Amino acid sequence: MDETLLMIPGPTRVAPRVLKAMSENIVNHRSALFGKILSETTEMMSDVFRTNNKSYLITGSGTAAMEAAMANIINPGEKILSVVGGKFGQRFGQIVDAFGGQSEVLDVEWGKGVNPDEIGYALEENEDIKAVTVVHNETSTGVSNPIKEIGKIMSDYDALYVVDTVSSLAGDEVDVDGYGIDICVTGSQKCMAAPPGIAAITLSNDAWDVVDKVEAKSYYLNMKKYRKSGAAEPPETPYTPSVSLMYAMHEALNIIMEEGLANRVKRHQIAAQATRNAIKALNLELFPDESVSSTTVTAVKMPEGVTDGELRGTMRNKYRVELAGGQDHLKGNIFRIGHMGNITHRELITTVSALEMTLRELGFELDMGEGVAAVADTYLPDNI
Repeated sequence: MDETLLMIPGPTRVAPRVLKAMSENIVNHRSALFGKILSETTEMMSDVFRTNNKSYLITGSGTAAMEAAMANIINPGEKILSVVGGKFGQRFGQIVDAFGGQSEVLDVEWGKGVNPDEIGYALEENEDIKAVTVVHNETSTGVSNPIKEIGKIMSDYDALYVVDTVSSLAGDEVDVDGYGIDICVTGSQKCMAAPPGIAAITLSNDAWDVVDKVEAKSYYLNMKKYRKSGAAEPPETPYTPSVSLMYAMHEALNIIMEEGLANRVKRHQIAAQATRNAIKALNLELFPDESVSSTTVTAVKMPEGVTDGELRGTMRNKYRVELAGGQDHLKGNIFRIGHMGNITHRELITTVSALEMTLRELGFELDMGEGVAAVADTYLPDNI
């Protein structure tokens, strides 16, 4: 087994009890037993989304839920405003194009958060925009967008508010009903710390009104079919789900319920602050503006004179800690530390210690232990 410590922005390490749940024998996915598991899982999913709306689980990655969101609301040629400040904002726009929509791009400099007022201006200029897509936590840049404030702007317009919380749900503040989100999507393998392969989506009544008037552009991701199957007795999925992954998702959500959603979010917030403090203590530079820095992943500028292969390669091959690199034009220019899911101070101390040793090995002069001390200080009772 690879004992490498995963400190990437997903997939994340999975608790032993989740792995154990996944190993249970397969049951009939059309049985009352599976229906009970599915019902409990979707109810907990709605609790984590913080919505009174029903949630639906799709066997697929978070991108499947992103596709489901678009495939069910777009008629050919209709305009969708996509906020693009990273790879996953780009992905929403590409999905819009794939389903025959017209993607109107609101470009945001990578490393910056979107100004909610810019969305309002765009909606004023284009009254025929049908929906606005926003990535809450852009893992490619380490930026968290202000989805609460955007929701206030969106409340003045008829356009649907569609939010990707794949890498933020259960790790940062998300309140689907409170923020006026019409369609919210997520994935299993990030902050919820379940194995990859399950996506979730929830839709408001306004969103369903739109869905009912549109002929879905996808067979597998037709949300009207998911609604019909989910309302059956016992509840079902329209197509064969990954039963084992559903077991895992059920147990991972049980763990979230036991910890308490507010406690889990606070744990992620402390981990993020500890990571940023450690990076600054090592005289490294954060890539995004700190005011919009993510709660679940920290993006760091690559030190001058160091290659991605040298830094991340040493971390992985010598110290068995896996960090993520940059994407697109940021490839080789940044590295990213994921601190989501089951991450605690123990994993952060190991990661920062390995980073200190790597930097020293690469010729950097630094006071060994400064980064670790910054992590430890963040976790002192008076600082939490």
